[in-house]
Amino acid sequence: MADHNHSQFQHPYFVLTGIPGLEQKYYWMAFPLGAIYATALFGNGIIISTIKSESSLHIPMYYFLCMLAFADMGLTLCTLPSMLGIFWFNYKFITFDGCLTQMYFIHSFSAIESGVLVAMAIDRLIAIWSPLRYGTILTNGVVCKIGILILTRAVCVVFPVPFLIKRLPFYRSNILSHSFCLHQDVMRLACASTRVNSLYGLIAVIFTKGSDSLSILLSYAFILRTVMAIASGEGRLKALNTCVSHICAVLIFYVPLIGVSVIHRFGKHLSPLTHALMANAYLLVPPVLNPIVYTVKTKEIRKKIIQIFVRTKITSEG
Repeated sequence: MADHNHSQFQHPYFVLTGIPGLEQKYYWMAFPLGAIYATALFGNGIIISTIKSESSLHIPMYYFLCMLAFADMGLTLCTLPSMLGIFWFNYKFITFDGCLTQMYFIHSFSAIESGVLVAMAIDRLIAIWSPLRYGTILTNGVVCKIGILILTRAVCVVFPVPFLIKRLPFYRSNILSHSFCLHQDVMRLACASTRVNSLYGLIAVIFTKGSDSLSILLSYAFILRTVMAIASGEGRLKALNTCVSHICAVLIFYVPLIGVSVIHRFGKHLSPLTHALMANAYLLVPPVLNPIVYTVKTKEIRKKIIQIFVRTKITSEG
């Protein structure tokens, strides 16, 4: 009977962890953290509004960039309440259902971003391999279907995860390792076998980020093969230059992801501070750096930002 009662018991809330060892400096860290979130939201918002308003950017490459910006904004908004709650108000509690909800959206938006990066790689492949047929292959209808497919895959793959967690008993520790809820972090607190959760988590990762990374590698293998067949060196450089922004976005997304995975699997001897910093980098770095990369490479986005600053200056002086 006692075991049965334990199996039905779950903590009413979890306790989130900020950055271990720096609790006394949270007040000072709150301001740069707020600036990071403001930069991510502002940068991705500018990209979306610029693509929407500039008719010259109504092409597949920028439609996919708009999807990437939406995914980054979603990822930012998922962690915003709990992160600012900890560092601004020292509020570390999150309800059990709230934790599952945050977990679902974090992993969903992460899967969406991974899928969009694949779509962008295919976009670059078609643009370089068959530039004359680019517009007829990637029509608006095809781009829309790709976006729906990416969204559907993410929603369906991550959907079972909260239910797999909810069936587990939690009656010992309720202290999480991060400032937000991740599947692996919540799962390790369970007081029962998590074999099913681990197996499904592995399958989900292979089906999303594993297959996506392989697809991106294959796309660039074909891109390099096509580029090397171009006769002039100037033509090769011009073709490769169109891929620079996407390559940066792929590295920005996958390097922190691989770092978190490696540390989680093999870095149990490392300090909690290292784990926390890597997890924060995994979720905060892409939304902040992606807009910067694409702003540097896209003249229309740079002009939009300049216009906003000019208007702001005129308003403040007036």
